[in-house]
Amino acid sequence: MRSATVETIEVPAPPLTRLARWCSAAGMAAVVALALGGLTLIAQGIYIHAKAMLAQILLERAFAQALSTGTPVKPWSWADTWPVARVVVPRLGKSAIVLAGSSGQALAFGPGQLERTPEIGEEGTAIYAAHRDTHFAFLADVRVGDHIEVTRRDGKVLRFRVTGASVVRFDHSGIDPYSPGRRLVLSTCWPLNARTQGPLRYVVHAEMIETPSRPVVPTQAGNQNHRGI
Repeated sequence: MRSATVETIEVPAPPLTRLARWCSAAGMAAVVALALGGLTLIAQGIYIHAKAMLAQILLERAFAQALSTGTPVKPWSWADTWPVARVVVPRLGKSAIVLAGSSGQALAFGPGQLERTPEIGEEGTAIYAAHRDTHFAFLADVRVGDHIEVTRRDGKVLRFRVTGASVVRFDHSGIDPYSPGRRLVLSTCWPLNARTQGPLRYVVHAEMIETPSRPVVPTQAGNQNHRGI
């Protein structure tokens, strides 16, 4: 008696069917790759912004301690920089602690004062630079006439008025740090919404409008001991 089991054989699919299956598999792989890439970019963006926020908290503590002691204070033990000023744009409610120097490590945690530029409030132009997607993202909203307040490490508060903005090449800015006057320049990469760094910089120009006010008296919180990381 013959078995009731039916033997099956594989019939090769037509060429167009095989192509459709391949395209479907390749398309799915592409979708998965794009999704993973998107998640990676999102994770990187979250990490960068979280690092920037945490760094500013530690920098605020170090700056408060510097105000109370009158000496440079590193924000964490292995830092090769220290806070030199606090920048505030009152109309926008934005502020940032500025670090000494413009090395890659300094700019990773906050705005940095470019080397070979005078201390803010002294004769010449102090230049502060920062990344466009974190600490200086607010530059997109700064307008002519806005006031900028800068507190130095010695406690003196300086006030500036924004006079204009321009887009320049990083190596042909036309800015002379030691020309007469007391000015401030805030600089970041251009275009402001770009994902990669190019040769152009967006610079905001401001001129000092008042003589320095008396030093800021640190708060009790500012006198607390800071623990580095």
